[in-house]
Amino acid sequence: MNMNIDTPHAGSIGTAPDHVIEFPEGLAGFEDCRRFTLYHPETAEGAAPRYFILQSLDDPAVAFNIADPSLFGFNYEINLTDEESSVLDLADPLEAAVVVILVKDGEGVRANLKAPLILNVRARRGIQHVFSGLDYRLAPNPAE
Repeated sequence: MNMNIDTPHAGSIGTAPDHVIEFPEGLAGFEDCRRFTLYHPETAEGAAPRYFILQSLDDPAVAFNIADPSLFGFNYEINLTDEESSVLDLADPLEAAVVVILVKDGEGVRANLKAPLILNVRARRGIQHVFSGLDYRLAPNPAE
């Protein structure tokens, strides 16, 4: 049976129970939001979406734009603890997807690279992996 949620930004959206992504520990600052669904805004016909919406099912006002970090020239190599792997129910690293939350910053958009989301696409479980210290360099933009 589909669940419907009335959101202030996207109106009414529906999701099937098998499309719910559970974050057992919530997200930083949103610990009470543990169930989410994922959708993307409409794109031009045949165009792949550049970002997705992670919509809370626990609080209709909470939604995050998320994207593949490679769009920002960034790739992660994250070593998960046994506890993180257990929370994700992750047996095979190929089941994991890493995405970043997008933040509107003045006129533009930036990615929160210090706290990526790790999703187990099979088990539909996620965590937010917050780095205490992150030393990184962005690859030069090939278009420049």
